[in-house]
Amino acid sequence: MSSTPEPLELAKDAQDLLFRHARSANSFSAEPVTDEQVRAIHDLVKYAPTAMNTQPLRITLLRTRESRERLVRHMAEGNRAKTLSAPLTAILSADSDFHELAGRFFPVREQMVKDAFAGDADNRYSTARLNASLQVGYFILGVRAAGLAAGPMTGFDAAAVDAEFFPEGRYRSLVVVNIGRPGENPWFDRLPRLDYEDVVTQL
Repeated sequence: MSSTPEPLELAKDAQDLLFRHARSANSFSAEPVTDEQVRAIHDLVKYAPTAMNTQPLRITLLRTRESRERLVRHMAEGNRAKTLSAPLTAILSADSDFHELAGRFFPVREQMVKDAFAGDADNRYSTARLNASLQVGYFILGVRAAGLAAGPMTGFDAAAVDAEFFPEGRYRSLVVVNIGRPGENPWFDRLPRLDYEDVVTQL
């Protein structure tokens, strides 16, 4: 007798690691996050899709106390202590001049991509922001795939962070993410999720 196949190919423990059991952490242990772990995260999530393969996400890693202090003065009060205590913090930003790397990410249509974006800064940034935001989600899943917890935050003055870290104007910050092993009392109570019927419409 044949059994009904599982609707998801991914093993249940992997589903739980990435989604059901994963939480946004608010405290972290002192265990360091290694360069090898961050490289492995990037080497996984770089394969996820973006429009025209643009890959505009840029990641700035803050490891030192000094670099963290430069950041937290531009953050909401509730985000400061956990950012100073996390073993690693990443500023995730959008590269508004991503088209300059077209020869790397779309070599068969390099000139087409450059021509499409070179003279239109507004379109270039809207494209960068949308696709880098997609990559933010991929990055968070990659952190979880590494067995680490992510604490993403948008409670900061983006213009001030950009002036502090990216004064040339090319990168624009989107999300700050604390990364590490969960610390003491790391989780808020999980909030309810919308049901399928609330989200999906069939025509």
